[in-house]
Amino acid sequence: MARAAPGRCLVKVLVTGASGFIGCRLAQILTSQGHVIVAAGRHANDVESARVRRLSDAGIPVHEGSLLEPRFADSVVAGCDAVIHLAAAQHEGNVPDSYFREVNVDGTRTLVEAALRAGARRFVYGSTIGIYGAARDGELDESSPPRPENIYGQTKFEAEQVVAGYAGKIEISIARISETFGPGDFRLLKLFRGIDRRKFFIIGDGANLRQVIYVDDLCRALYLCAADAAAVGETFVLAGAEVMSTQTMVERIAGVLGRPPPSLRLPIGPFRAAAAVLEATLKPLGIQPPLTQRRLDFFTKSFVFSTRKLRERLGFHPEHDFVGAATLTVKWYRENGLL
Repeated sequence: MARAAPGRCLVKVLVTGASGFIGCRLAQILTSQGHVIVAAGRHANDVESARVRRLSDAGIPVHEGSLLEPRFADSVVAGCDAVIHLAAAQHEGNVPDSYFREVNVDGTRTLVEAALRAGARRFVYGSTIGIYGAARDGELDESSPPRPENIYGQTKFEAEQVVAGYAGKIEISIARISETFGPGDFRLLKLFRGIDRRKFFIIGDGANLRQVIYVDDLCRALYLCAADAAAVGETFVLAGAEVMSTQTMVERIAGVLGRPPPSLRLPIGPFRAAAAVLEATLKPLGIQPPLTQRRLDFFTKSFVFSTRKLRERLGFHPEHDFVGAATLTVKWYRENGLL
């Protein structure tokens, strides 16, 4: 199939989750390429508010509202050629499961219905590799059976099915996003900061495998999902090219920071027990547990993905290796007084 020429296929794009790490960077990149961006996002904490200000300074106002409300969904999607839907309930540990289902499934259905009414051409759903569940042997790809293990993964997969149900009514594409990092990321800031301050330790053996992707590379892949004719009706795993263990990742970050790699390792068992107790005790009280089972996934989940479909269908190749991307990330952290 012919590939859409960048900058010509899309004109006006709705990016949801624009106050999130990926959404904020995507909105900035697409704007720099000449697209008109409608950004929707919330201002729930200082980090999100700072991203909203950053976008506003770049001439991208962020519309705040609930995507569960059809009137708001209609207002932000009006006149858009494409929707890239990244907004989601993800890390909240102090809410019932019904909240995840409402935001991730019902909210997605409301938005795709609004996109249909508005005459949008394409709807890209930002899903997650979390739908694959726990570690497995061998290489995973888009045809591997989903086995989500937590409410986040379960509801993201349910939302995928909702979006797939609209194929034939609107062009759809599903992007299963791998672990993403880069300038503007505050989730892995704790890892970089811990290594920089020599306070980081590995829980478990550090042998679990990961396939991270640099945020600018991810944004390029998301654009192709929205603009390329070959992406219609397809699901893609968006992951980096390098497979590394957690131990190797930590060592490479330490090298970029000019610090010795952490040598302390602690067994996983006590942390699992503590997470279970904290979740069982605090979640019913509406309190965010300081440690959860999902946070321990960093040290336990192990995935290797084939990116063959992404390369062959969309011609996508990451432009940044891990060390180069980590160097850019450290530079941003230091420039912003975070390290």
